[in-house]
Amino acid sequence: MAGEKINVGVVGGTGYAGVELLRLLVMHPGVTLKAITSRAEAGRSVSDLYASLRGFIDMPFSEPDLTLLRACDLVFFATPNGAAMQMVPELISAGVKVIDLAADFRLKEPALWRQWYGMPHACEEMLAEAVYGLPELNREAIRQARLVANPGCYPTASVLGFSPLVEQGLVDVDNLIADCKSGVSGAGRSANSAMLMGETGESFKAYAVSGHRHMPEICQTLNAISRKTVKLTFIPHLLPMIRGIHATLYARLNDPSVDLQKLYEDHYHAEPFVDVLPTGSHPETRSVRGMNCCRIAVHRPQDGDIVVVLSVIDNLTKGAAGQAIQNMNLMFGLDEACGLQQPALSP
Repeated sequence: MAGEKINVGVVGGTGYAGVELLRLLVMHPGVTLKAITSRAEAGRSVSDLYASLRGFIDMPFSEPDLTLLRACDLVFFATPNGAAMQMVPELISAGVKVIDLAADFRLKEPALWRQWYGMPHACEEMLAEAVYGLPELNREAIRQARLVANPGCYPTASVLGFSPLVEQGLVDVDNLIADCKSGVSGAGRSANSAMLMGETGESFKAYAVSGHRHMPEICQTLNAISRKTVKLTFIPHLLPMIRGIHATLYARLNDPSVDLQKLYEDHYHAEPFVDVLPTGSHPETRSVRGMNCCRIAVHRPQDGDIVVVLSVIDNLTKGAAGQAIQNMNLMFGLDEACGLQQPALSP
């Protein structure tokens, strides 16, 4: 579609991932927004709900009508888990490409989906076709895809951090640990007393220690990279901040003599959105706030056999909306970085 703008629809434009998607799309030179849907807010001006978009989007939310969405080239779903699967088959059959920011098409096994998401899958026939949208792993498949499952935020930070080690067989995959922390926007925008400032401020806690929905997604991806079954301990934590994920990843080296810094620099040297920091660095979440970038530092404490990888992303950008646009660029033959070259917000 060189020279033509992509007609885009956004289903579920009222959540945090949805408004981040809109923030990036309105500045994308290759996109025309055709529809922004919300059942709850239909008829209300988008900029009335999000004043940040005043002067950029002059249209109301509409009902998620399939007739309207079938006129798009691409539809993003920024909806709760279980919503996209209801509409995707009809959109795909109409020739519309789809990127789902939720989890509907990330897991390949329907039984695993039911186990972790508590509902039967509504279109199992699409699971095999859906491409897992981590460009650093699946770039060529994404270029040809009709349906992309945008990765979760914790999986993005964790997989990018572990990938060079696991791919080369340099660590014991029976003992991987992902100790991850997220800002409160990862819980979404719906009313939840546990996410109130009075509950999260001045505090820090782990949650879902017995099992988090992102764990099978991380394992499925690392299994494919390593070509064997990995064993992962994944513990998420909630930080009293709005944006950001910090993943501290641990693994035992099979060969402690490997040059870890060179390994990571070589692995990611051509990646536009992975930044391997100099030896001894400690990446901060604020260094990626609002940008589509994963910053990584690799350490070997006391020159021992444990490798510690520090991986940071903005959960709403590289962990959601920015990565979705990166996938869109690939699917439509655009420069992968188009519309995603803004620096981080500071302070």
